[in-house]
Amino acid sequence: MVNRMVDPGYALGVAVLIVFFAVWLFWPKNGIIALILKNKQNTQRVQIEDALKHFFDREYKNRRGTLESVSGALEIDRDHAVGLLDRLLKLDLLSTSQNSFTLTSEGRSYALRIIRMHRLWERYLADETGFSETDWHREAERREHTTTTEQADALARSTGYPIVDPHGDPIPTELGEIPPYQGMPLSDLAIGELARIRHLEDEPASIYAQLVAVGLHPDMQVRVLHKSQTRIQFVADGDEVILAPVVAANVTVSSAGQDEEIIGPYESLSVLQHGEAAEVIGISPVCRGIQRRRLMDLGVLPGTIISAELVAGSGNPKAYSIRGALIALRNDQADFIFVRRKETAS
Repeated sequence: MVNRMVDPGYALGVAVLIVFFAVWLFWPKNGIIALILKNKQNTQRVQIEDALKHFFDREYKNRRGTLESVSGALEIDRDHAVGLLDRLLKLDLLSTSQNSFTLTSEGRSYALRIIRMHRLWERYLADETGFSETDWHREAERREHTTTTEQADALARSTGYPIVDPHGDPIPTELGEIPPYQGMPLSDLAIGELARIRHLEDEPASIYAQLVAVGLHPDMQVRVLHKSQTRIQFVADGDEVILAPVVAANVTVSSAGQDEEIIGPYESLSVLQHGEAAEVIGISPVCRGIQRRRLMDLGVLPGTIISAELVAGSGNPKAYSIRGALIALRNDQADFIFVRRKETAS
């Protein structure tokens, strides 16, 4: 029988590896198990916060929050939704009655804090960054869950304490105050009635992308021309738009004032040819942040008369006379400026 001796160096190496693996696996804060548990807790917290936002939105619009509604909104199966609702009830963030759920006082305060963070981030992303309009909501969703109350207050301060997000939704104050819901779906607007867009629903993303593609934005004047089961034809700030009713239902409008005049069609400044002049009607809401402030600083304000003075050989850029100064603008910049030609301006 052969007696084999174990190499002490080899045994020591194996022991070190075992100890290292055990530490790597069970280290209290940064070990694998700790990170897995932390990730699970973060996922549960995100779902709790998303569920609270959902129930607040249902209550805000006078609709019932149910097991089915939260399951659909969060895209989770029914069993998962039951477990989530059970946690919310045990945390005293929800109460239940007759197969529907309502937020408790604590749940409502929690929901409003998350909603405030989300809408402040959307305002910041719209005005101060280059994020695409269709990415604001997704990016704000990612950031809202890791933003502290102090950071939200600083964000509000840096953006000038905005009262609405870029989709037209009111931003709750730091005290949790929010104005009551107003408006109705564009699909319910009577033919010929004049209204203003108050809000564009940014979920689901596929429908919001359609609203963006046809150029809709809050505060546009709209008037329905024709309605059927398959399409709604309306005028938005002078331009004709056609949407399916299910898409139009994601646009919230409110009736315009009785004395409000119908906005006629207008053109972009870039269409002016050499020697032509026009009156500024406004700057497109799509133009935001630094670029918008620059145009306003140059004197591009409603009522200003602008004339095209010099045109490059390629037609881009053009030099415009704005309040006595000659300013060069590229066509993509001039496209943001809405004008009415001087000979037809009122």
